[in-house]
Amino acid sequence: MNPEQLATQGVRKLTPYVPGKPIGELERELGISGIIKLASNENPLGPSPKALAAIQSALSELHLYPDGSGFDLKTKLAGKLNVGLAQITLGNGSNDVLELIARAFLSPETSAIFSQHAFAVYPIVTQAIGAIACVAKAHDGSRGTCYGHDLDAMARLISDNTRVIFIANPNNPTGTYLNQEELGGFLIKVPENVLVVIDEAYFEYVSEPDYPNALEWLDEYPNLIVTRTFSKAYGLAGLRVGYAVSSAGIADLLNRVRQPFNVNSLALVAASEALSDDGHLKRTVELNRNGLEWLGNAMTKRGLNFIPSAGNFITIDVDRSAAPVYEALLREGVIVRPIANYGLPKHLRVTVGTEHQNQQFLAALDRVLSS
Repeated sequence: MNPEQLATQGVRKLTPYVPGKPIGELERELGISGIIKLASNENPLGPSPKALAAIQSALSELHLYPDGSGFDLKTKLAGKLNVGLAQITLGNGSNDVLELIARAFLSPETSAIFSQHAFAVYPIVTQAIGAIACVAKAHDGSRGTCYGHDLDAMARLISDNTRVIFIANPNNPTGTYLNQEELGGFLIKVPENVLVVIDEAYFEYVSEPDYPNALEWLDEYPNLIVTRTFSKAYGLAGLRVGYAVSSAGIADLLNRVRQPFNVNSLALVAASEALSDDGHLKRTVELNRNGLEWLGNAMTKRGLNFIPSAGNFITIDVDRSAAPVYEALLREGVIVRPIANYGLPKHLRVTVGTEHQNQQFLAALDRVLSS
């Protein structure tokens, strides 16, 4: 028996998502220590102390199933975001929510639209369902931000079979963002029977004054879904908890395909407490802002181009094939992210770390590029 023949066509052609290399894997491969990982846009400060305390308090109840409705977390989210409980869908990370959207609304007879250089999960969930992927060319810099979403090109791809449009704002891995006027003008053009998913995984990091909070458009656009995560600024990547906010009708449909207990009990209590720790979030954002500026200045000083970022990472053009540079950095004990799979074979994406980690990365990069 050939199991390939039993799988659906979409799954047969699927290339799995490849995460950033784990520290333990590099330790096993090269036998080195003191490794820093700047590959997966994790929070270098770690979780909130309040979240850690909540996890500790919940350990004695691990024999019990979690609250499948996530009532406490949804209540805190609803209060913080000024939305209704019925508008929230919880996920095992925001990736889970993106998959729920694909499962609920896509089929082999329908299509999804997303941008070139956009988050890899959009094509994965589209292809897994067997839906048609329509990829809009990114800006080349002549009209909009280079490597950013070209919303006019995306609008031209809308057809009778379009069901979902995925937009990352800011985008991963480029760090580019769409401003209030651009994104608001696009939403007006989208037919009401086409869902627009605005992925705001890096929302908390953005300080640009013209950056929109897409939640404010929910009343105006019932076809809008906004996704966010606790994996980035809140430092809970290892617990996998994210969410979507939408109309209550869309949330109801997403919850019909959601797995029972898809968010574990430790994730629920940690996320609830992380939401209330404004001090930790403020320190996280400040560290990131300073680190982004420092790394940008360092790249400029070295004559290396980079994509200005609104997230917690910087994408650098190393002016050569990035794969050998990535491999050489691994031998230096520094894990970053090559992004040839995003159509950027000369770029490396580097998470903003602590001041020490940023300096360690830069010293390693200097040694690699000069060798």
